[in-house]
Amino acid sequence: MNVVKRGRDLSKIAFTFDDGPNPIYTPILLDLLKKNEVKATFFVVGTKAEKYPELIQRMHNEGHLIGIHNYVHHSNWFMSPWKVRNGLKNTAKVIKSITGVTPVYYRPPWGMLNLFDFIRRGKYKIILWSIMAEDWRTSGGSEKIKQRLANIKGGDVILLHDCGDTLGA
Repeated sequence: MNVVKRGRDLSKIAFTFDDGPNPIYTPILLDLLKKNEVKATFFVVGTKAEKYPELIQRMHNEGHLIGIHNYVHHSNWFMSPWKVRNGLKNTAKVIKSITGVTPVYYRPPWGMLNLFDFIRRGKYKIILWSIMAEDWRTSGGSEKIKQRLANIKGGDVILLHDCGDTLGA
C-alpha cells in the first residue's frame, strides 16, 4: 500500500492542514503562509469545499497542494467501503471542478483506514503524519503546540488543522 508518514527529502518538512476550508481560519492561515513564502498541503472535506469554493481556488492559485479528507468528516471505521468510495469520488469531483486538477493525495479522518482503503491503494497516495501538533486541544495553548513541534526533523509531516468546528479537532 502507498502510505506515507515521513518524507524522503530530509532537507524539507511538510505542513499539512485538515478539516477545512473554514471561512474564518483558512484565510488567516493562507495570509500567514503567503507572508512567509511557505507552501502547505490542505486535506479538505468535500462538503466544506462545496460551501467555500473561493478558498479552494485561493489555495490552488497560491501553489498549495489540495488533497482529500473525505466528503464528510466521519471515521472510515464506521462507514461502509462504498460510502468511503463515494465520499472520495465526490470530493475529488468537487476539487477538480474548482481547480481543474484531480487530487491524488488522501488522508482519512483521524488516520483510520478501512478495508476500502486497502482495496483502492493504487488510486490515491495516502498521507499520514509523523508529528501531530495537537492544535485542537484547549489545554496548554500555543506553548503546548510549540513543545510538540520543538523536535521537528527533516522529512517530518506535520499535522495541523484549519478548522475549529470539527468534533475532535
